[in-house]
Amino acid sequence: MRLTPAPSGRTSPHLPPHLLIVDDEASLREMLEIMFDAEGYVVDVAPDGAQAMDQLRHQAYDLILTDMRMPGSDGLQLLEQVKQLHPETLVILMTAYSTTSQAVEAMKLGAYDYIVKPFNNEDIRLTVKKALEYSSLRRENKQLRTQLDRRNSFEHLVGKSAAMQQLYTMIEKVAPTTASVLISGESGTGKELVAKAIHQNSLRAKKPFIPLNCGAVPENLLENELFGHEKGAFTGADQRKDGLFDLAHGGTLFLDEIAELPLTMQVKLLRVLQEKEIRPVGGSRSHKVDVRVIAATNRDLDTLTRAGEFRQDLFYRLNVVRLHLPPLRERREDIPLLTETICRMLAPQRQVSTTPAMMRTLLDYSWPGNVRELENVLERSIILSENEILEHDSLPPELSQEGSLPTSEVLIPENGLDLEAYLRDMEMQLLTQALERSNGTKKEAARLLHLSFRSLRYRLDKLGL
Repeated sequence: MRLTPAPSGRTSPHLPPHLLIVDDEASLREMLEIMFDAEGYVVDVAPDGAQAMDQLRHQAYDLILTDMRMPGSDGLQLLEQVKQLHPETLVILMTAYSTTSQAVEAMKLGAYDYIVKPFNNEDIRLTVKKALEYSSLRRENKQLRTQLDRRNSFEHLVGKSAAMQQLYTMIEKVAPTTASVLISGESGTGKELVAKAIHQNSLRAKKPFIPLNCGAVPENLLENELFGHEKGAFTGADQRKDGLFDLAHGGTLFLDEIAELPLTMQVKLLRVLQEKEIRPVGGSRSHKVDVRVIAATNRDLDTLTRAGEFRQDLFYRLNVVRLHLPPLRERREDIPLLTETICRMLAPQRQVSTTPAMMRTLLDYSWPGNVRELENVLERSIILSENEILEHDSLPPELSQEGSLPTSEVLIPENGLDLEAYLRDMEMQLLTQALERSNGTKKEAARLLHLSFRSLRYRLDKLGL
């Protein structure tokens, strides 16, 4: 007989555990109900296996405590039916001495544990508590594995900073929807990786992901690139050609550098987003397309829209969900993990690492080219380095120079110089600059100045900062 699973009532980890006690002895059922109710559990009872199954068809339980020997359906039969309906539900069997061999057999069939009658109340209370803790831990591990699987599908998006954690959460929320997404961020921050992560975590994951850099295609070729053309549409069009919207049908079209799209093409793109159909160049009829559009820009589209350089109606169509990728200089805590990941990707056969001096330079550099620049720098270092440990001297000169102090000569005025006041002023400037760069985080400021946290705090107190 095939059983129909009941709807689960266990939807929130904050609900108290729900127990079902099954025993044909009324006094025992009542005693256990009172005891576990006092523990803060929600408790239901049933006198036999048949009634227990009737309740299970309408309610899911965290744990079932059942007698082995009952009239009608016994504990083993109930166990088998529970495991068919609710595999995650834990079952503890209560058994007399004469049936312990059956209880051991029940363990093989999926029972969590068994307890021998007559039992001590504290023993059964502790057994149930441990079972529920085990269930909670198993549920948490399952959730963590699910999150890890999702995160592993985020391509090469790497980062443990608060900004990146927030981005991961947003990707998980927006990916299953059909909403248009606008990704903003400086060049080299990884906007296409975010678009791929959204696609790969969506229902369109098995369909094509088609990228197009709108600034890389000449204006007179953009329409043909996006919508395709019919045979004979222009000189040289000797056969029909599908455009990117056709190629991305059922999947995702990623329009990078959307701000570079000419106004004439903005109008045509808006129509596609509204009507869900395209007309090839030289064609007389339109046809439907099912494409999710994700756009990206390194420019301020809000400002361009107000200036009339980007259509407001198209902006609203694209900007249903906005995701912003922070520049690398604003998430410096991700640089060590990014460095490790990139080195592993660039040199999978080598155990490449960096010296502390090199890592300090990487952390201090401003990275105007963001993650893309970091990849280029590390690739250069790996090529030039003969060792597995990358040395500071394998870095481009501009990285070392930016992190160094000015070397301009300080001249003593004719009337002399108050050295203590001058050094105090220089120290104050450097401390203030470090605090500004670290957004007031003293631990980060201490790292920038190569000081211990205690030393930084002493200097700040001394200068009244």
